[in-house]
Amino acid sequence: MSVSAQPEVHEFQAESRQLLDLMVHSIYSNKDSFLRELISNASDALDKLRLESLQNKDLDVDASDLHIQLVPDTEGRVLSVVDNGIGMNRDEVIGLIGTLARSGTAELRRKLAEAKDSAASEELIGQFGIGFYSTFMVADKVTLVTRKAGESTGTRWESTGDGTYTIADVDDAPQGTSVILTLKPVDTEDHLYDYADQHKLRALVKKYSDFISWPIRMDVEKTTTTPAEEEDAEPVTTTTVETETLNSRKALWAKSKDEVTEDEYKEFYRHVAHAWDDPLETIPFKAEGTFEYQALLFIPTQAPFDLFMRERTTGVSLYVKRVFIMDDCDELMPEYLRFVKGVVDAADLSLNVSREILQQDRQIRAIRRRLTKKVISTVADIQSTRPDDYQTFWQNFGRVFKEGLVNDLDNRDAILKASSFESTNSEDGLTTLADYVGRMVSGQKSIYYMTGESRKQIENSPHLEAFRAKGIEVLLFSDPVDEMWSASGIEFDGKSFQSIAKGAVDLDELDDADKSESEDEKAKDAAEYGDLLTWLGEALTDDITEARISHRLTESAACLVGDTFSMSPQLEKLYRASGQDVPRSKRALEINPDHPLVKGLNEAFAASTDKAELEPTAKLIYGMAVLAEGGDLTDPAEFAKLLAATLTAAITT
Repeated sequence: MSVSAQPEVHEFQAESRQLLDLMVHSIYSNKDSFLRELISNASDALDKLRLESLQNKDLDVDASDLHIQLVPDTEGRVLSVVDNGIGMNRDEVIGLIGTLARSGTAELRRKLAEAKDSAASEELIGQFGIGFYSTFMVADKVTLVTRKAGESTGTRWESTGDGTYTIADVDDAPQGTSVILTLKPVDTEDHLYDYADQHKLRALVKKYSDFISWPIRMDVEKTTTTPAEEEDAEPVTTTTVETETLNSRKALWAKSKDEVTEDEYKEFYRHVAHAWDDPLETIPFKAEGTFEYQALLFIPTQAPFDLFMRERTTGVSLYVKRVFIMDDCDELMPEYLRFVKGVVDAADLSLNVSREILQQDRQIRAIRRRLTKKVISTVADIQSTRPDDYQTFWQNFGRVFKEGLVNDLDNRDAILKASSFESTNSEDGLTTLADYVGRMVSGQKSIYYMTGESRKQIENSPHLEAFRAKGIEVLLFSDPVDEMWSASGIEFDGKSFQSIAKGAVDLDELDDADKSESEDEKAKDAAEYGDLLTWLGEALTDDITEARISHRLTESAACLVGDTFSMSPQLEKLYRASGQDVPRSKRALEINPDHPLVKGLNEAFAASTDKAELEPTAKLIYGMAVLAEGGDLTDPAEFAKLLAATLTAAITT
């Protein structure tokens, strides 16, 4: 390649020099991304040439075999990235390559210097559009040789990152652009790998550029050994060079579902999800109009091990015009749909888009809204048409899906409809809210539920006794997130949710025939137990807000009931487990006037002249109520002593 004139030496501006120095000294660890940047640039150049050749019939170019070529030289420690695209002339090289971050250089330099981690630095590099200069993180010298399509003279640009660059005309440069990197020594501790190694290049292309529409090629030496024809002769070894295409070029999201086989979808899912299972559901999506994008999303069959870990990734990758941008774009999917895997390909975003920009981007917000609704409606479809698959989904992701009831008010109704819950109606199945409402008894205005740590704990709770006796269905909420959304004032089909462990519950109002008789019984109980209730409230003042007659107990002696808007014991426990200092809430003690223990206590109270003698019994009743609902005693040792003393007295008198 002949240079027609003495190369000219140019200096970068002072700010650009300082910025380049930061780049050279590896300000972030993900140095692999340099190849993505170069391939993206090459792909753009090929796109531009294809368009120009269609629009300009006089342009004398051969566009029949547009491609990108990787040329590694292991011995010489050189990597070349070559394309036969549109190329650049001298002025364009100076304008686009020779000027580093022409706008905002000082601001970028300041932010790069302040960046504390690799992710933040990489975002800044993309945001300010200096991806080409990421090559200086891996190369001691960068040479660019280019010739614009339709022109006869090429340009050679070269820099070692020392603040200067040279530029010269080249007579015999091929059409397109070649970026030649004289690589730095390998330093794996500094995340600087062997970028002349064919295996590494193949892996990087697969990760970052697999779906580039242009072929990415690399020449590979193949050695074959054939047996000698003569008996005593040596085998014959032959080395040939084969051209290998590194990328699949299969942008499955750009195809209709009829054009893609089930196996292709499965393999693509495993690739983007880094999983071994098959997808439970495949969701292709295409939007046209003001702005265009395509998506290919998957609902997994199995929950990943890191579903509830802070370090997890969302699994939705962002592409722009089939160019990979980022692989965990959480701006595209809400937190409660973090199990969704796949790809979104936007046509109108910049390749240099950053996470910071994405958070403010109107198009990204619109894409997120539409994809969210699509995933929720897909779950609802599975629920109504494929009960077995829905059962699999709910077992793996139901707990996460319900987080949307707390965080996504816009889609709360749709999430509720697509959710299912355990219920007293079935021992092992799930029920939808629509089915629950359809089974509500005459006069029932609320959806009854109870929260707890497990189904078994809830089913053993005394709060369920009257509901079970009257055949009234109760939903059983045992996931921690249920504590949050169920108490938020949410409604379904115009009906509010009511905890059977909070507020006053009078089930007699559902039975008109028993109302008058019930009122008489309540008045009688109030008169008969009034003094005992007052005394219990005083004796247990440190633990309860009041004592009252219960209308929800049929078997147990007592239970504890919170105020309508109070925090449940389970929710208190969750907050404390997360490190928050939550004051202990006191609840009302409800006693069952038909229970022998309560009747006996009332008789003893009426006959006793020393009420203090009955305090141990009062404390035992309170402790029994705590244990019956699966709660934790504040002083288990004291309760054990009281119980032992009471039992001893019972068998020795």
